[in-house]
Amino acid sequence: MKRIGLLSDTHSFFDPKFKELFAACDEIWHAGDIGDIKVLDALKDFKPTRAVYGNIDDAVIRRCLNEHERFVCEGVDVWITHIGGYPGKYDRRVKNELFRNPPKLFIDGHSHILKVIYDDQLNLLHINPGAAGLSGFHAVRTAIRFVLDKGEIKDLEVIELENKSFGK
Repeated sequence: MKRIGLLSDTHSFFDPKFKELFAACDEIWHAGDIGDIKVLDALKDFKPTRAVYGNIDDAVIRRCLNEHERFVCEGVDVWITHIGGYPGKYDRRVKNELFRNPPKLFIDGHSHILKVIYDDQLNLLHINPGAAGLSGFHAVRTAIRFVLDKGEIKDLEVIELENKSFGK
């Protein structure tokens, strides 16, 4: 069993609350747009971290990370990327591979819109944790916690960090 803390779109903001919110997590996953290598370093210093780069990430971050991560964790085939779309509207950069070889869990970021959608056609769970940073149009910063256990995805929790205008 692994407890996962999931973030995206931090845009150079490392919220000290991450340490409290993800204290019980075994790993942290970040779906891109980290913004500053210091955020990635802080996450890695805190917990084992898997991450991909996003469209705003600079060459320093892109040298450390891949655009896509595909792996098996606790019997769950996982694919993390930054720009992926969502069921019925997958991005052209991932669509062919998703339909050819769908994972059980497809995670992306980019939109700043939290979504958890089961794709009946591909038999996969799509998760976008929204945005945990201060930059962007989203009003509430969000993240997700969930558990992977023996091939199952369970105990998913949506975390509302707070309204951006009050959380600085």
